[in-house]
Amino acid sequence: MAEVTVAVRNAIRVGGVPGGRPILFAHGFGCDQAMWRFVAPDFEVDHTVVLFDHVGAGASDLAAYDSRKYGSLRGYAEDVVEICRELGLSDVVFVGHSVSAMIGVLAQRQAPELFGALVMIGPSPRYVDEEPYVGGFSRDDVAGLLDALDANHLGWSRQMAPVIMGNADRPELTAELTNSFCRTDPAIARQFARVTFLSDNRADLGAVAVPTLVLQCSEDVIAPEPVGRYVHEHIAGSRFTRLAATGHCPHLSAPEETVAAIRAFLRS
Repeated sequence: MAEVTVAVRNAIRVGGVPGGRPILFAHGFGCDQAMWRFVAPDFEVDHTVVLFDHVGAGASDLAAYDSRKYGSLRGYAEDVVEICRELGLSDVVFVGHSVSAMIGVLAQRQAPELFGALVMIGPSPRYVDEEPYVGGFSRDDVAGLLDALDANHLGWSRQMAPVIMGNADRPELTAELTNSFCRTDPAIARQFARVTFLSDNRADLGAVAVPTLVLQCSEDVIAPEPVGRYVHEHIAGSRFTRLAATGHCPHLSAPEETVAAIRAFLRS
């Protein structure tokens, strides 16, 4: 059997300006590259824009999923590094949503020569509270969340999507996130959820050595403000921007504000 290329494995799409500073968008748990459709086009006028799906999501090659490799976030970070090298990129602006913010941190640690900046949207290096650290979830909370996902993937998706999205007055956004969760292979979703919610990447923050923007949403139950502040305080020289957008997915709920914040950061 022929080896699957990186481009096929991660369903890579490249657009924008050839030779422009590359900006790579990485989606969060239960999502895919389509979640960037309101943000990415704005950068196509002056950047090389790279979109992709993590293995197990969207149009990625599901046959490439290896439970050992993807048993930690480092496996996903290795893929990001391979994507950058496959495309011959350097000085990359990595934009990571939710768990992908930490995947970006790990990728930058693995190959610092490839990355020029990090944009972290709703990052969390540790979801579980551990005194004095506030992650937003107790151990029992996370155990219950994972048990519910094990028991009923579709039911969990319908229950969690409105919590994650927020914006109860815009049911179309919740419906999109619900459908995205439901399309994910249940076995892969269960493992990725464990890898995500049980991860602890606090010790990796101090190694970030590129300009970094932490975008914090208002009323984000997945990554509450103390978590974003913690990330900001532990990455030297980082910028913290609190968005008016509520929920955990501002690239869907408030794309104009999200774009403006990234633009302001890149101009600074």
